[in-house]
Amino acid sequence: MISKVIAYKNNNIDTDSIIPGKYLKLHEYEELAKHAMEGTDPYFSTRIQDCNFIIAGHNFGCGSSREHAPIALSFSGIKIILALSFARIFYRNAIDGAFIIPIEIDQNAYDGINDDDKLDIDIQNNKIKNLTTSKTYSTKPFSHIVKKIIDAGGIFKLDV
Repeated sequence: MISKVIAYKNNNIDTDSIIPGKYLKLHEYEELAKHAMEGTDPYFSTRIQDCNFIIAGHNFGCGSSREHAPIALSFSGIKIILALSFARIFYRNAIDGAFIIPIEIDQNAYDGINDDDKLDIDIQNNKIKNLTTSKTYSTKPFSHIVKKIIDAGGIFKLDV
């Protein structure tokens, strides 16, 4: 998958900044998406036009276990989040619901990928090619069960 990336080079982006609590009463996902990242970046909805990826630091998605966070990001157009680490509940909500693919990266990738870089992410081979800088990075491979869930299109489509 090829796209530009939006960089949030900070740690602990919590679910309340991904989708503020006052919007949790919204039931239409497209409406929820209009407020994605509002607590971190009030210009996110205009920046997302050419970007399907986000890069962030440690503990992305910490805070409450609200499923609204990966849903809002997904319906805003985000397909993949690259981060140094994820809060476990956010990670599983993203994977299980097939909303977003959370990919753990190392410090070299984090340092080498910047706002508006164009990336080619190869999920099957755990590789990121930064098309802007021509550098390539490895990603942390998914566990066997997580890979099966991603390949199935979510936990409810998993053939067990």
